[in-house]
Amino acid sequence: MPLIVSKHPLVADCLRGLRDTSTEPEEFRALARNAITLLLYEATADLPVRKGTVRTPLADAPALEVEQEVVAIPVLRAGLGLLAPVLELLPRVSVGYIGLERDEETAVARIYYKKLPSLKGKIPLLLDPMLATGGSAAQALDLIKEAGGRDTRMVCIVAAPEGVKVLEERHPEVDVYTAALDERLNDRAYIVPGLGDFGDRLFGTG
Repeated sequence: MPLIVSKHPLVADCLRGLRDTSTEPEEFRALARNAITLLLYEATADLPVRKGTVRTPLADAPALEVEQEVVAIPVLRAGLGLLAPVLELLPRVSVGYIGLERDEETAVARIYYKKLPSLKGKIPLLLDPMLATGGSAAQALDLIKEAGGRDTRMVCIVAAPEGVKVLEERHPEVDVYTAALDERLNDRAYIVPGLGDFGDRLFGTG
């Protein structure tokens, strides 16, 4: 499972603000939006394209068109904060949703909602800001695979080694794009140093 940790300085600068405990929700949302936009460039760099031509005001010009539709699949609720840039940037995109709720005692997630469009001939893009234990991501990827998803990519903001190991074992074919690979999980299965609860900080419910 290739893990692609962005080396872009703008991603690093966004991550600095996301980690900062003093960052307010409004700024946090803007930073998350910028970070996912930059990570999305990397996650879609090898999308299949079709060659063609386009008429400019002066002449015909060679052109490339993205050939395959992408299905953006945010993991509810925090993944919703990563969705808007995908819808704005990609020319052909549909949306599915997977709802996973983490038990704070066991850190195990349960599926409470699933709505996926047809994945045949499309490229699934899983959006989940934190790859912590890997359990939620692995369950979501199980559902995507069961629905016929192929060539799936995952985009997250921060990953932990424990979560990366789980995906390497259960979904080695999935490329994961992230802004950072952090040190470890603590005894509550939160990423250290991480950035706290992404959903709470995004929606101002912390």
